Amino acid sequence: MAKITVLGTTKEYDKGTTLEKVAEDFQDKYAHRIAVAIENGKIRELFKKVSGDATVEFLTLKDSVGHKAYVRSAIMLMLKSFEDVMGRDQIEYMKVEFVIGNGYYITCKGPSKVTPQVIDKAKARMKELVDKNIPFVKESVPIEDAIDIFKERKMKDKESLFKYRRSSSVNIYSLEDYKDYYYGFMLPSTGYIKWFDVIPYDEGMMLVMPGSSEPEAIKPFDERKNLFETLKATTDWNEKIEVSTVGELNDLVCSGGINDMILVQEALQERRIGAIAEDIVRRGGVKFVMIAGPSSSGKTTFSHRLSVELKTYGLKPHPIPVDDYFVDREKTPRDENGDYNFECLEAIDVEQFNKDMSALLRGERVELPTFNFKTGKREYKGNFKQLGPDDILVIEGIHGLNDKMSYSLPSESKYKIYISALTSINIDEHNRIPTTDGRLLRRMVRDARTRGTSAKNTIKMWPSVRKGEEENIFPFQENADAMFNSILIYELAAFKTYAEPLLFEIGKDEPEYYEAKRLLKFLEYFVGIDPKVVPANSICREFIGGSYFNV
Repeated sequence: MAKITVLGTTKEYDKGTTLEKVAEDFQDKYAHRIAVAIENGKIRELFKKVSGDATVEFLTLKDSVGHKAYVRSAIMLMLKSFEDVMGRDQIEYMKVEFVIGNGYYITCKGPSKVTPQVIDKAKARMKELVDKNIPFVKESVPIEDAIDIFKERKMKDKESLFKYRRSSSVNIYSLEDYKDYYYGFMLPSTGYIKWFDVIPYDEGMMLVMPGSSEPEAIKPFDERKNLFETLKATTDWNEKIEVSTVGELNDLVCSGGINDMILVQEALQERRIGAIAEDIVRRGGVKFVMIAGPSSSGKTTFSHRLSVELKTYGLKPHPIPVDDYFVDREKTPRDENGDYNFECLEAIDVEQFNKDMSALLRGERVELPTFNFKTGKREYKGNFKQLGPDDILVIEGIHGLNDKMSYSLPSESKYKIYISALTSINIDEHNRIPTTDGRLLRRMVRDARTRGTSAKNTIKMWPSVRKGEEENIFPFQENADAMFNSILIYELAAFKTYAEPLLFEIGKDEPEYYEAKRLLKFLEYFVGIDPKVVPANSICREFIGGSYFNV
């Protein structure tokens, strides 16, 4: 017998009892469906068996780890269902491209076309498999055998990925006769996947999922057309240059082609920044370029590079950080935990901002403030501005797309730009890299370099940063006149050198350890590159240092 302690209550179980059975006995103590377990400090899937005395904590579908397990399991269920309906020989590949709101955009290539009727049949098959409650079976196989398995299944992306694995074995999941590889934990069976929808969209389909805030409810797909087109353009370009997965990127690094790829990627970004500058000039009458985006999007470097492009048209750009209009520290609103909420609109002196910007628009001479982050006070140090015919203000801040921020300025005087680091490559065709992971690594590397902030503290504060983005940035992204994806195909291979030592500093007894371990495993997929090859004007330099610009 084994003594298992959950939430202070100890029960005895036969050795060999699954953690799923233990979870059933304690489900009524949790507000949401239990998804995975932490047994003696180690995350375990529920189909694992009890082997001895243990303290167990359960994570639900609302927790990040549990929600991600739900998403992975639902994707595998969907892929198997399409193979069942269409036949394996009719599918060259199915690829999870990217995420839009609560929808995962998936494309399918093969001899047969994926029609709405085929999607309906596959969705019906998914529901049938859910009702059968089929287990996900996990097995560890030698890396050579895994390569043979996926070669036989014509999954070239996984063949390429596993070439660079250091471990001698790899975990493969089976759902009846369907086999696949997933980066992360899975649910125990299909019976857990009760909430989903699959709808035709563009050239593929959307797998609509519950969000972690309401994990047992499915909402209609939250369409975001501008964001979709931006992401689709990025993935299309990646496919043209044949670098859309980590395995393909590693092939490029090892073949010696990465330097050329970096130059091409940087040239593409320069061309896109130039196109935005051209659109601003063509529109005419623009005096305020409003740049907004989530944390670690590269807003500062982008604003500098856009300013350079605007200068080529004879304009005189002037950077204005919205942060200089923070209210004094003691007037800053606090969140539900009593901490200062620097992300909300009320943390900005909106009235003073509009008063100053309106005066500048009228041609008046205005003294602009500078915020002293050490004292928490706004200061005036003789920074006077007066706009001439060729002057234009480049304003950077998280509320730039919110019209409440610039309510007094005529719409024709504003040009709004949404910038974000939208992940452009996947681990493989079925395992996407979350956009938030890329930005978290960017911020971790930058904050350690510029602020002496530990990786532990960056991870600890990340949920509150994400919450602020959800409330203050993402709802306004579709209002932008232009969207810019600041991600660089090669950047995670460059960040690897800086991020790994920071993550290894986090101890096993710290709450942030699980996230650190996940990110370390994620970085293992990449073959690192020498950061010296990164150009000095690259957005990547904003985070690793060595930029031409004052960032």
